[in-house]
Amino acid sequence: MTKRQPSLYIPHGGGPCFFMPDPNGTWTGMEAFLRGLPARLPERPSAILIVSGHWETEGFAFTASPRPPLIYDYHGFPPHTYELSWPAPGDPALAERAADLLRIAGYAAATDPDRGIDHGVFVPLKVAFPDADVPVVEMSLDRGHDAEIAWRVGRALRPLRDQGVLIVGAGMSFHNMRAYRNPHATEPSIAFDDWLAGLVEGDPAARGGALAQWVNAPAARFAHPVEEHLLPLMVAAGASDGPGARIYGEIVMETMISGFRFD
Repeated sequence: MTKRQPSLYIPHGGGPCFFMPDPNGTWTGMEAFLRGLPARLPERPSAILIVSGHWETEGFAFTASPRPPLIYDYHGFPPHTYELSWPAPGDPALAERAADLLRIAGYAAATDPDRGIDHGVFVPLKVAFPDADVPVVEMSLDRGHDAEIAWRVGRALRPLRDQGVLIVGAGMSFHNMRAYRNPHATEPSIAFDDWLAGLVEGDPAARGGALAQWVNAPAARFAHPVEEHLLPLMVAAGASDGPGARIYGEIVMETMISGFRFD
C-alpha cells in the first residue's frame, strides 16, 4: 500500500548557495535540513509536486515535460553555477491530474510541456534528492497573489498525497532582500516567524482563515514586502487538514528562517 505523504514548506536558500564555497557557514544548517528531508518521509515519494515563488501565471500551470530542463534564473553568480545538472524526470500524467483537480475546484489550470524547473525547485531538491530519481512537477503561482486561493488550491490537491505524491511549497519564510544581513531585522523576523509557527502548530481548522489574513501578523509586510515567497506555504498548508510542525528554524543572514511540515 502506498503511504500518504506529508506536505512541506521548505526554504530554497539564496540562488545556488549550496553549490558554492561557504566559508562562514551561512547555509550549512539549511543544507543539512534539506539533505535530511527524505529520512522524514514515510517512504520514497512516487513523485514531487512543488510550487515555487519564481513562476507566476494567469491562473495556475504545471510543468509537463518528461525531461524538464533547468532554468538558471539567478544573476551574478560564478560560471559553474550555470552548469549545474539535476536531470530529474518530469511526470506529464501527474501534471494533468493536478490540473484536472484545480479545474474541478473551479480554477483555471493548464499544463506547459516546454517550461523547465527554476532554481526555487532544483536547488533545494538537488540537495535533498541528489540522485534525481524522483519525478518532479512544478506548479506556478497565480499572479493575483490571493492567499486564500493559494490555500484552497492546496486543498484541491490533497488527494495526490494518498497517491504517494509529496507536495512541497518552496520559498523563504522571511523574504525582504533589503533586510538580510541587517541585525535590526532579527527581532521583527522572529516576531513574524513565531506567528507563523504558532499558526502552523495550532488548530488545523483555523489555519486557512488565519493564513488568509497573514498581512495582519506582526511585521508581516516587513517580512514579505511582496508575498510570492510566502504563498507556497499557503498551498502546502491547504494540502493538509492534519497537525503541523516547525521542523527547521535558524537565524540566517540575521533573519529567522523556518520550514514546516503538515501531516
